[in-house]
Amino acid sequence: MNIIKWGIIGCGDVAEVKSGPAFQKVVNSELIAVMRRNSAKAKDFAERHHVPHWYDTIDDIINHPEINALYIATPPSTHLEIAKKCLAAGKFVYLEKPMTIDADEAKELEKLVTKNDKIVIAHYRRNLPAFQKVKELLTSNSIGKVHFADITILQSTTNNVIAKTDDNWRLKPETSGGGYFHDIAPHQIDLIYHYFGDIKNAQGFNTSSQNHKVADIVNGIIEFESGVQFRGIWNFIASDKDVKDECKIYGENGTITFSFYGEKVFLTTSDKTEVFSFENPKHVQQPLIAQTVNYFLGKTENPCKLEDGVQVMKIIDTFTT
Repeated sequence: MNIIKWGIIGCGDVAEVKSGPAFQKVVNSELIAVMRRNSAKAKDFAERHHVPHWYDTIDDIINHPEINALYIATPPSTHLEIAKKCLAAGKFVYLEKPMTIDADEAKELEKLVTKNDKIVIAHYRRNLPAFQKVKELLTSNSIGKVHFADITILQSTTNNVIAKTDDNWRLKPETSGGGYFHDIAPHQIDLIYHYFGDIKNAQGFNTSSQNHKVADIVNGIIEFESGVQFRGIWNFIASDKDVKDECKIYGENGTITFSFYGEKVFLTTSDKTEVFSFENPKHVQQPLIAQTVNYFLGKTENPCKLEDGVQVMKIIDTFTT
């Protein structure tokens, strides 16, 4: 195998810009087909993005003879069953976050994956330049021993960080697993896990004040095996004037501060403040997709392992149940 030939299952809003076009731009990668249950929308996506084949059933795209890898970009409630089908057909899998609807399903999928299977979780922020810079600053001991990290995500009901859909399935727990927290927190929790490693203890609290099916305020704490402490607050009913998106990492010699939706990293020590500016690629998943292609081709290690996704789902459940 010298080229990865992709199919996309679920060519909706995420696939439109963030990920879909990247499969055609990455070296040794081709987008062969897309699938959506709505035939007209599947055809429209394929025609606009110059994809040769489109389908309206999962089995048809999985059984396409040329496809050797599938990107699962459907709502979380369908991830487990579709992933099972893809793996059973011998396909590589790139699985959108959150990887499943809850931690139990994540662990079930983990048990099914054999040593011959290849699956990558789409925690793409790991590979964006600003977050790689944070990792570099931590690795180089730029703020000394890290004491704790703090995340504050305050978004109003008119937020612009969460994709809008016609049916707003993200607020339907039977489809999404929870509310907006389940949609965006996997990225933040994965980065914290990526930076600080194994988790020793975690505890969370949540409030459902407007939509009693889902948590609109989530508060969580983590103790890492390394001794680093973490606290995070996610509030999706904040006032417009209070909107905030910040992570601050405190070390013995200074702080590292950044936004999850920005392109700057601030390093502050006792004698200086440095600002590092970056520009994200147009298709923000492209760097991770490039690494995923190389992994599938046997050229590199898995850039975001299934086991990492399971740990993220465990924390999400801990914070919200």
